Amino acid sequence: MKRVEYVVGFLAALCIVVGGKMFLSSNDLYFRLLIGTGLGYTLSRAYTGFAGSVYRAYKTGSTKLMRTMTFMFFITGLLMAAFLFRSDPASYNLWINPINMGLIIGAFLFGFGMSFSECCATGVLTIFPSALPKAIITLFFFGVGVFLGFPIQRTASWVNDSWFSTEVGSKLAGGVFLPDLFKGDGFGGYLGAILLMALFSGIVVYLCYLYEKRRIETNTYTGVPLEIMQDQLKPMDVKTFKLFSAQTYEHLFVKPWTLREGAVGLALLFMLLMGVTKAGWGASTPYGIWVGKLFMLFGMSPESIANFTHMSADTFTLPFFKHGASVQNFGIIVGALIYLLTAGQFAQAFKSGLRMKKKEAAVFALGGICMGFGTRLANGCNVGALYSPIANLSLSGWIFLVFMVIGGILSCKIRSKISV
Repeated sequence: MKRVEYVVGFLAALCIVVGGKMFLSSNDLYFRLLIGTGLGYTLSRAYTGFAGSVYRAYKTGSTKLMRTMTFMFFITGLLMAAFLFRSDPASYNLWINPINMGLIIGAFLFGFGMSFSECCATGVLTIFPSALPKAIITLFFFGVGVFLGFPIQRTASWVNDSWFSTEVGSKLAGGVFLPDLFKGDGFGGYLGAILLMALFSGIVVYLCYLYEKRRIETNTYTGVPLEIMQDQLKPMDVKTFKLFSAQTYEHLFVKPWTLREGAVGLALLFMLLMGVTKAGWGASTPYGIWVGKLFMLFGMSPESIANFTHMSADTFTLPFFKHGASVQNFGIIVGALIYLLTAGQFAQAFKSGLRMKKKEAAVFALGGICMGFGTRLANGCNVGALYSPIANLSLSGWIFLVFMVIGGILSCKIRSKISV
């Protein structure tokens, strides 16, 4: 059975590489498909994601994922500073999001829903091959939340106007571009921005260690078996290396990556995306567009949807595989599927993921709609309002992180009370 999965997995990868080039209408779409596939593969093989950073910490006491995510934020920001140094940052579509009440409320709602659903905007895509019912319910209600939030995002000043902005920030969406705060550092502000990011990262890591220490001292620390297993994996033995062997295949295609390896992989993919498209990584807006397309199937006109959302009707009539972000999200699903197949884990994961209680379905639905609506208030999810802004040296991402964690903790407390 596993051999069949191996073959299907490599055929799927071949279809992405060859079929994507043949059938997609532009090189930009093809690139986004490849990046999305890489993101999905990396997230799945490293068993990592943004949602678990809060949920794992609350449930097990382990803050390893949160610390790894913070490490990823910092190294991506460092790479971004080098990327932008001596260039015009306004020439890029940097995600310098506005700082306002929308950001705070949206981050809180997103964190709340994220812990309820145990996944996030990208996480719901990576679980499609292994937890189909959960993924469908969460994604649908996520999309409904995004769709309902579109008109607010488009019209509300408390979502779009920033309380304060810097020079570069005001040229973009409004907000604070950290290098603007340190213009006199001799390096265009980038040295000061990196030092401030290091301070923020250090504070997060310090608080994580304090929390983990407290959980250990109170005997409530259980750890995450998967994280322990990842750390204990041994590198390939060079002395016994054979190119065509089960051991080599296991090492190249099956063995999980560590959280740190996953973080480095995601950072590199992010920078590739930034270099080619001049924009960050976003995932949530397409979900609302997909719901709009679904409403069109049931008779709603593109014009009525456009009037409700305050968006162009063309946004909803554009074919799926001509919409860059949708193609990229599709690639994330395929990337996760390719890892499960080439690792020989798809059949087992798919079967185990079919089981779901009614109470779980209700919790996932509530989590999805909270996340989706929250993304419109915060102008993004935990890639569009957290990772991309932090990587783009925006202060808004750090503020999103704080309120996302607060929402996630409250959600975990409620979730534990209802025994889901």
